[in-house]
Amino acid sequence: MISLSKKIVFITGASSGIGLACAKDFAEAGAHLILTARRKERIEKLAAELKEQYRIETLPIQLDVRNRDDVQNLVSQLPPAWQNIEILINNAGLARGFDKLHEGSLDDWEEMIDTNIKGLLYVSRAIIPGMVARGSGTIINIGSIAGHEVYPKGNVYCATKFAVDALTRGLRMDLVDTPLRVCTVDPGLVETEFSLVRYRGDIERAKKPYQNIMPLTAEDVAEAVLFCTTRPSHVQIAQMVLLATAQASTTLFDRK
Repeated sequence: MISLSKKIVFITGASSGIGLACAKDFAEAGAHLILTARRKERIEKLAAELKEQYRIETLPIQLDVRNRDDVQNLVSQLPPAWQNIEILINNAGLARGFDKLHEGSLDDWEEMIDTNIKGLLYVSRAIIPGMVARGSGTIINIGSIAGHEVYPKGNVYCATKFAVDALTRGLRMDLVDTPLRVCTVDPGLVETEFSLVRYRGDIERAKKPYQNIMPLTAEDVAEAVLFCTTRPSHVQIAQMVLLATAQASTTLFDRK
């Protein structure tokens, strides 16, 4: 296993869900954390808590990955002590709406495409050249089972996750002549704020996907991410798909 002690980890979407769970697991492993998210107060609070609890260094930065200039400026202006990023976790992502394609909201489409695809590209383009120059690094893209199987009314969201899968595969090919590792962790149903965001705060509607089933937790996914990054340097976990035991596909569940 590779030790993560004092290694610098850059996490997008760290204020909640899978990103927050990853922050906790990597802090416990002794890594130093650059935590980014749109919600400034949340990541500053998290950074302070993790620093105190695990005696690590943290750098919370408010960031919307959809803003290309902000992403580039953030990475180019990192303090010297934070520039040698060893692990990149492209976690920021969301779903909006649940409509047939011909009835969908164009604004929802733009937000999903800008966050899930372009945001991942902006962050990767800013950080990976430094990894290549140093000859070391692991990139983890958080995908989804929705990047393997389309489901009804998931049209554009699924398309963005298919794109994440394609970009991950392409990046792995581009970096095959380097020591860098490129991985994707693709969970099925995970109980986080995902549905609440998708349905814009409609609590009752957001609860329905998780009824009468034990879904994955954010911690389950974070453990998988940690596993990928701690394998020996010659081992690359190309793709990991995680499902709840009661889930067989995007549409088949055992709800009791």
